[in-house]
Amino acid sequence: MAKIQMKTPLVEMDGDEMTRIIWKMIKDILLTPYIDLKTEYYDLGLEHRNETNDQVTVDSANATKKYGVAVKCATITPNAARMTEYNLKEMWKSPNGTIRAMLDGTVFRTPILVKGITPYIPTWTKPITIARHAYGDIYKNVEMQVKAGSKAELVCTDKDGKETRELIYDFSNEDGIIQGVHNRDESIASFAKACFNYALDMKKDIWFATKDTISKKYDHRFKDIFQEIYDNEYKEKFEAAGIEYFYTLIDDAVARVIRSNGGYIWACKNYDGDVMSDMVATAYGSLAMMTSVLVSPDGVYEYEAAHGTVQRHYYKHLKGEKTSTNSVATLFAWTGALRKRGEMDGLDDLIKFADNLEKATIQTIEEGVMTGDLAALSTLENKQKVDTEEFLLAVNERLQKLM
Repeated sequence: MAKIQMKTPLVEMDGDEMTRIIWKMIKDILLTPYIDLKTEYYDLGLEHRNETNDQVTVDSANATKKYGVAVKCATITPNAARMTEYNLKEMWKSPNGTIRAMLDGTVFRTPILVKGITPYIPTWTKPITIARHAYGDIYKNVEMQVKAGSKAELVCTDKDGKETRELIYDFSNEDGIIQGVHNRDESIASFAKACFNYALDMKKDIWFATKDTISKKYDHRFKDIFQEIYDNEYKEKFEAAGIEYFYTLIDDAVARVIRSNGGYIWACKNYDGDVMSDMVATAYGSLAMMTSVLVSPDGVYEYEAAHGTVQRHYYKHLKGEKTSTNSVATLFAWTGALRKRGEMDGLDDLIKFADNLEKATIQTIEEGVMTGDLAALSTLENKQKVDTEEFLLAVNERLQKLM
């Protein structure tokens, strides 16, 4: 069979530890035998980031802007222990944080559903996608501990030097803590546009929720910007597509989500999205079955798994032991990127290949062949626990039949 041809490269961002091992297996077993794979390669492994003073991360983000589609392996965000382990020059920032900031992107996380693994909320028969704003709030906060006798104020000085003051709290008789958070209208607008574009792309309803009844300026600003952009730029497009934009309070949204069947996009502010994406992933069964895509407001896409580098399995691998590491989310990062590249370049063969590879992966699990984490969750009667490579080879057997 002739290999599928590509017109434009994908930006390929390699990563760390066990997911780096899986990355190569996926390419060798499931991609390069079928595709004349064109990628612009960037090594975002921690050692190479250290060698380049993290310039490689910036370069990969700029390449993503240039080519429009990227696929990223999980990477290490170093802590003090990693500083020693990898002999780092400094505690480099999260590559994901750098890329999100440079693309001004919104993160969309969606569970992969398979028969035999029932969500903890059994009515969730369709996936719920969490859209997380990736800027500001407590992730860009300023905070202090204050002593008794202090008075804390919020002070804003305008361009003419005029001050506006609001009392936060008078700590006359007690110690306490204060925190300052901010956001930008431009970033909120980018978040809204990315959400609306993704909803149109996926043909799904979108919900947005804040606590504007309590936060009458901060959260209400999010609500107003979303509504203004929707009314002016997206209302007619949504009506033509037969999908809905729905706003409600965050506590009402939580109640509605629990009672729902799924099948929509739930847009959340940064902290809400951080928490709710983990809640949704866990409730569906496994973080290793959660895809993640970063979407910029101008339509640039970066696909990855929602989980980390699987450090514990990597140390087992280094000892020569077999691992049973779930590769599904990383595999779906590749299929998502290949499908999007095919859509952008008009390559039907590439789109069909991505569809077939996803079908083969789900079919493998639903026929009882799976890694250890899924075997522990699955209610299928005839389960077969396999190691990392054996699972990918089993997927390839089914892919060959579909091709």
